[in-house]
Amino acid sequence: MSTTTTSRSVRILAPPERVWPWVAQIGQERGGFYSYSWLENLLGCDITNAHRVHEEWQHPRVGDQVHLHPQVALDVAAVRDGSALVLQGTSPAYEFTWTFDVRPTPDGSELVVGERYRTRGRRARWTVRLLSVVSAVMTRRMLHGIRTRVYSS
Repeated sequence: MSTTTTSRSVRILAPPERVWPWVAQIGQERGGFYSYSWLENLLGCDITNAHRVHEEWQHPRVGDQVHLHPQVALDVAAVRDGSALVLQGTSPAYEFTWTFDVRPTPDGSELVVGERYRTRGRRARWTVRLLSVVSAVMTRRMLHGIRTRVYSS
């Protein structure tokens, strides 16, 4: 097995309690991913990005599923309400962990998104390399999409 990890972050001039609600409601058929929904929808993801906080999506629990696509979901593996969300999934080629960490800073918050892939075999490593490039673009947009929503709410 081979492991690939990435971490991306954005500073947000607002306290964690204003950032967390956007993280808590992430997912298909929920708040979306605050990214390029037109691109996600080309792949059949059926994503609509929320522009407000929805109370009914504010309480993810361990064992819940967060859909990326109508037929693809990750399991909620851990939640620290107000600060961290950990999603996990497996495929025949790799295991995937996606983390969201809202950290307080002196001037607001830092939102850190991490990814970890544990691959099985050479072909899976190439698949993950391709996914990592796409993820870099989408995650950057997601981070900025969340920051924009925090500022406008």
